[in-house]
Amino acid sequence: MTKPCIICVAITGSLPTKANNPAVPINVEEQIESTQEAFEAGASIVHAHVRNDDQTPCADPEKFARLKEGLEKHCPGMIIQFSTGGRSGAGQARGGMLPLAPDMASLSVGSNNFPTRVYENPPDLVNWLASEMRQYNVTPEIEAFDLSHILQAIRMHGEGVLPGKLYVQFVMGVKNAMPVDRDVFDFYVKTMRDRAPDAEWCAAGIGPNQIVVNEWSIAAGGHTRTGLEDNVRLDRNTLAPSNAALVRRTVELCDRYERPVATWRQAKEMLQLSPAGD
Repeated sequence: MTKPCIICVAITGSLPTKANNPAVPINVEEQIESTQEAFEAGASIVHAHVRNDDQTPCADPEKFARLKEGLEKHCPGMIIQFSTGGRSGAGQARGGMLPLAPDMASLSVGSNNFPTRVYENPPDLVNWLASEMRQYNVTPEIEAFDLSHILQAIRMHGEGVLPGKLYVQFVMGVKNAMPVDRDVFDFYVKTMRDRAPDAEWCAAGIGPNQIVVNEWSIAAGGHTRTGLEDNVRLDRNTLAPSNAALVRRTVELCDRYERPVATWRQAKEMLQLSPAGD
């Protein structure tokens, strides 16, 4: 298989803290440094959250602006993707950073259960976030926690509600949501190929399932996500020393399956983002 594999690194997230792994980058300076290492290791997309000084999640546009400026300086060409996830804020505050016009932003198009709460994504908020992404030329990455989210994203893209090229990520392994199940994964892939053949797809696994889903995705011809947001360990007994270490592990899987690792230029071309070199 010669199709390049896009590797996304989710550097921080909303949940892991330095108590879970000292390598989790919390402040903007740490995030920039960690991303640069991951970029040099092979990641072409960075999925970014920001945190308060006490490590709690937030959606502060000023922090996102400083992060974007630093990433553009130290990781030139890397695709910058901001999170609009629900743990960082409520309502339209979740999209307060979209006027910064990152290359991409995550978007959940439906609700589902999380370990201790309902992850609420009501239609009016989803439509507002999508409209902001259209206004600021931000391509959404659909975070699908359920089959219905995949079907909804395909419908919304077909109706022109979602801007840019359709890019769907299967998120598997969140407690109370979709488990890591090979039959389900295969059905997700078939659904994308049958119903949205021109789209691109990727997949992310949570915790120890990260490497499992990485391998499934790479072997099936999709793209994949790694990083300390989803998993803080290399194995049961070993903390991951960095985001870059998790990226290198994913690159090794690409080598095993003879998948070239996508450069940022190739990733931008496949996702129809700004022309290479911009």
